[in-house]
Amino acid sequence: MEPEQEHGKGKQLCYSQQAFTACLQRVVFSRNKFKENMSARRLFRFFRISILLTILVIVAGSTWLTKLRTTDWDSPLWVAIYPINADGSEATHRYIQTLGKSSFATIEQFFSDEAAGWEVPIRKPVSIQVAPAIDDLPPRAPNGQNILSIMWWSLKLRYWAFSRDTYNGPAAPDIKMFVVYHRPRREPLDHSVGLEKGLLGIANVFAGSAYSEKNNVIIAHEILHTVGATDKYDADTLPLFPDGYAEPDRDPRHPQRYAEIMGGRVPVSASRAIIPASLHRCVVGEKTAEEINWITPL
Repeated sequence: MEPEQEHGKGKQLCYSQQAFTACLQRVVFSRNKFKENMSARRLFRFFRISILLTILVIVAGSTWLTKLRTTDWDSPLWVAIYPINADGSEATHRYIQTLGKSSFATIEQFFSDEAAGWEVPIRKPVSIQVAPAIDDLPPRAPNGQNILSIMWWSLKLRYWAFSRDTYNGPAAPDIKMFVVYHRPRREPLDHSVGLEKGLLGIANVFAGSAYSEKNNVIIAHEILHTVGATDKYDADTLPLFPDGYAEPDRDPRHPQRYAEIMGGRVPVSASRAIIPASLHRCVVGEKTAEEINWITPL
């Protein structure tokens, strides 16, 4: 072989070795870079999860403390009533203008009487305050039982309530009750709701003095939801026995004389129940008293 050929092959071999070394270096560099990126991603994921868990713990702790505070019954719960004109009518507006603290006096008296009956050591469990009227309607509750839709609605409702707080009393209310007044009509109103998480509720009622006492039954029912009471009626709105009955030991069982407030109606037979005319026909039953921490479960 000629010297020039051997020299050319040597140069090619040298170049090949240099290229292989450079390629190997790039592979090693890329691998190290990949490891660095993965480490950064893991670190970011760790911090993100830590932040979310911290927020979850704070929210859970806040909810637990709020539950304790609102059901220790050491002092009256301040409930702010926020009237809302649902249909924008002049008649509904005029009725809302007549509302004052005395319009909801039977709610305060109901809680006082029932607490005394269960020997709760507080003379006035609930104090009603009336806030200025609100112009717009709350977010409408979703149809159906989709958990994500309900959670999203709950968040929207809480933000809506926060951003439209018209109450200017001496202290922030413990419970916000948005009372949506409608012109009287034959069609049923949307279902009223009370949220324990958020301590707020929406009561859909009819405008007019003839409906005021029945309205107060609905408002008291939703207030009790915010402090932990559950519904005690079936899909047909018939009170469930025994927890939804005011007098479960009555013999004969029907007709009942009163409505258990979370049962919502007075059972007059096994298949028929009527809406109580006022809170004077309602009582807090044993199960509801347990749920709101008026008595200790046996």
